[in-house]
Amino acid sequence: MKASSRRTVTTSALAVTTAGLMALGLGTASAHVNVSPASTTAGGYTQLNFSVPSESDTALTEKIEVQLPTDSPFTSVRAKPVEGWTAEVVRGDLPEPVEIDGTTITEGVLSVVWTADSEEDSLSADEYQIFSLSVGRLPAEGTTVTLPAIQTYSDGSVSSWDEVAEEGAEEPESPAPSFVTTAETEEGGHGHDAAATDEADAADTEQASATESTSTQPVIWVALAAGLLGLAAGVLALVRTRSTK
Repeated sequence: MKASSRRTVTTSALAVTTAGLMALGLGTASAHVNVSPASTTAGGYTQLNFSVPSESDTALTEKIEVQLPTDSPFTSVRAKPVEGWTAEVVRGDLPEPVEIDGTTITEGVLSVVWTADSEEDSLSADEYQIFSLSVGRLPAEGTTVTLPAIQTYSDGSVSSWDEVAEEGAEEPESPAPSFVTTAETEEGGHGHDAAATDEADAADTEQASATESTSTQPVIWVALAAGLLGLAAGVLALVRTRSTK
């Protein structure tokens, strides 16, 4: 087979693959703020890891606020320090009093706000950061814990990740981070927050990687399919080239 024919086959395969990827929109895959809990056991304590990507091509992410439940408030909330960022735990009155273990609660932690200490510490379009909270106790089994997030950019624009996904419906454009609590363990599920934090700290890197892997799995499968289409096109071009000799 002549070199020019081989180049034709290769070019055809690459063209088909590239066209497939562009048609499927892989170059514009979106990301959003999501949460990965170290544990979801009802009645227990856990570490919540929020993965925050910066999506703006013209501005920096300089502040992120995570709003906490007020109908089943956490009685313990601790923010893990992040270098270059200052965390503020915001406390205030609950919309309505809540009874927890026989005690009526009227105040609680409403949100946690992380603010970049300087422009240098803010997140650019090709960066992300993990912000972590140790919280407890988690509400009853089967409860959807929704944690709306507000992302503020250096140009004053705001992205609100606060849309609640409905069962059976497509994911909304700006979904709120959330998770569902699971059954208590035989021991009762009431672990101590410090122990939960220590265990979760050791798994921070692994959880961050798992989060990214999960969010990119559909893209990988689609890219593989497009690659196979390109390979098939290349083989077809090869057969046609030989048949025309």
